[in-house]
Amino acid sequence: MDFVRDYAMYASIFGMFSFSWFGWAQENPKSSWRKYIGIASGVSLLVCLIGGYLSVTNWDAPSVLNDKNSFDNYLISVYIELFLAGAGASILLKCKYNDYVAPWIAFIVGIHFISLKSVFNDFSLYLLAVLLVAVSIASLFISKKLNVANSAITGMGAGTILFAFALLGLIRYLLS
Repeated sequence: MDFVRDYAMYASIFGMFSFSWFGWAQENPKSSWRKYIGIASGVSLLVCLIGGYLSVTNWDAPSVLNDKNSFDNYLISVYIELFLAGAGASILLKCKYNDYVAPWIAFIVGIHFISLKSVFNDFSLYLLAVLLVAVSIASLFISKKLNVANSAITGMGAGTILFAFALLGLIRYLLS
């Protein structure tokens, strides 16, 4: 069974978070990157809005989250993610490790997609998890080499990955 509403929501949610990560990438990138990051952010927002429109117009279509157990597991995963991301970020900020907040958040977001794989029965979420964790770790090294904030590399990497998954959601929607 295809869950067209879920695919539309993938486009909307992943597009929104891609937009957010590209926004965070603008903290301290190379100045020559700013216009490209801005364009990527705008395109991500457009995909988010298209996905949102498709979600609303298909609201009565089946969704994995119509099942109470799946919805509860989804909420538990999101609440744990928010708690761990917030607690870790608070500790990093308190200890004056501000530059590590973006990689930490990306790491936790990546890990949370492991549990969402079983909620949505979507193997691609494992790939999303691996890619986001890899970006969070790689950003620590790449940002130092390029002399930019970790958030610039983390934001561009996470934004690009989430944008690709937003487009995948749109493609799956169109093929359903």
